[in-house]
Amino acid sequence: MIQNPTLLFISGPEIAFILFIAIMVFGADKLPEIARGLGKGMRTLKDATNDIKHEITKTAQNSGIDTSVASDVKKEIDKVKDDIEDFAGSVKRKM
Repeated sequence: MIQNPTLLFISGPEIAFILFIAIMVFGADKLPEIARGLGKGMRTLKDATNDIKHEITKTAQNSGIDTSVASDVKKEIDKVKDDIEDFAGSVKRKM
């Protein structure tokens, strides 16, 4: 059984209903301003997160901490995930 991914487990009619309520509460002229503000806020949060990651990596390298461990773990996880997908694919085809 393959399910289609949905945005936050919300279907199309539910999204339309939420948009309708937002238009009724804020008005059609205010929605672009609200969306712009949310976009700027998300961008600021993403930039701050990237800055923190960069500082942590820089500090770890200056302290002599090996940061390649995380990439090695990610490679192993990706390899196991690929193996599981190969196995699951053969099982799905037989069903």
